[in-house]
Amino acid sequence: MEITHKQPLFIITGDSCVGKSTICNELFKKESAYIVMESDLLWHEIYDTPEDNYYAYRQLWMRVCGAISQGGKPVVLCGCNTPEQMESLPQRKWFLNVYYLAFIADEKVLKERLKKREVYDEKWILSSLHFNRWLKENAHLTQPKIDVLDISDLTLSQCVQYVDQWIMCKIKESGEMI
Repeated sequence: MEITHKQPLFIITGDSCVGKSTICNELFKKESAYIVMESDLLWHEIYDTPEDNYYAYRQLWMRVCGAISQGGKPVVLCGCNTPEQMESLPQRKWFLNVYYLAFIADEKVLKERLKKREVYDEKWILSSLHFNRWLKENAHLTQPKIDVLDISDLTLSQCVQYVDQWIMCKIKESGEMI
């Protein structure tokens, strides 16, 4: 695929049940300068390859985001991604910049959200808590760094407003206004 109109790519990440989908669903209603995509949309068991860090799935989404951005708007991709998984892909060159924002929460809040979503699988719970902890401790160390939003005490409206402003600020400050 030939990319002729490079746009920035925005990755909204965080562990299961932290609020990515809920917040991104609200962003769908606001979007005018960007396109919001939920990465679970294309999930299939054939992509369940933790041994290679879900390489084919990450490539698929980079191709989809690259194609969509050719319409002149950047894409906001919501899903569990880290710079390590995305920055090394050949398709990374299709984007001006890739910006990362992680939602994190207090462990108590996260456990309550998992329970509310009826997640009782102990392995899934431990994995979510581990990723949440990893983001808190390592987001500032990644390349590029991951910006972090602690959603523990925020309303849905506050989260949506923050994310929309974060996206628009990144577009404006980098001179990538569409």
